[in-house]
Amino acid sequence: MRARASRDEGALSLEAMILLPLLILVLCLIVAFGRIQASGNAVDTAARNAARAASLERSAGSARAAGERVAQDVLSQQGLPCTAVSTSISTGGFAARLGDPSTTTATVSCTVRLSDIGMPGLPGSKTIRANFTSPIDAYRQRN
Repeated sequence: MRARASRDEGALSLEAMILLPLLILVLCLIVAFGRIQASGNAVDTAARNAARAASLERSAGSARAAGERVAQDVLSQQGLPCTAVSTSISTGGFAARLGDPSTTTATVSCTVRLSDIGMPGLPGSKTIRANFTSPIDAYRQRN
């Protein structure tokens, strides 16, 4: 019995030494994928709200300004720490004749920092992009 006990001494510490780095890597992966997923949801919401806000305006200039403002507001409300944000609102639909169907599209991109996670092999940042198209009321007066 004593011989068997001496063979098992230190086995737990050896197992812990092998498994602990693997568990830390798995935890870092979970954090990275969670941040990317949450950022994707926030950027999708920003694009959707920006396109909707732009489609409610009467002119291309006010649509562009409203869409960009709403996208910035949504990203700041979501608490998304973007290192670079780009918002583009297509306003070609405002040139359509009254009665013709048209749309406006908002494209929002955000560069999210991943370097603070500290996992080897993980890129330092990831750019997340989303776009959404919203119809412009065909019978609403446009400037």
